[in-house]
Amino acid sequence: MSLPAVRTSRPMGTWDPFREFDNLYRVFGAARPERDGTWSPAADVTETEEGYSVEVELPGVKKDDIDVDLTGNRLTITGEAKEKEREGTPLRRARRTGRFSYRVALPRNVDSDNIEAALADGVLTVTVPKSASAKPRKITVSGS
Repeated sequence: MSLPAVRTSRPMGTWDPFREFDNLYRVFGAARPERDGTWSPAADVTETEEGYSVEVELPGVKKDDIDVDLTGNRLTITGEAKEKEREGTPLRRARRTGRFSYRVALPRNVDSDNIEAALADGVLTVTVPKSASAKPRKITVSGS
């Protein structure tokens, strides 16, 4: 008995095992409902010299239905994606509705007094600036 050959469109040299873990988390972890019935939306967290940016996909969610909290270094975004009233019988449903929750631990070097959140085009962007002591500084060298 011989096994069938498996061909992929990806060259063997570009395999990244960490990407495989990310894909597993995305497929099996991120969209899975939590114990309390909430789900976790897709999000990206980036760092710059000035601070951190958290972008959370929330299509169809109104700003009044979103809560953003920072406790210690834990940023929590919660809310509800409400189901839209429709006529007719649904043939396929792929969008999530109900309570959602996204949590991320940020470093302790954030300026918690100047955090901003804005919702545009279905994406919530939370901008978290670094504290002044955490930003890189150029130090001049004195002497001869």
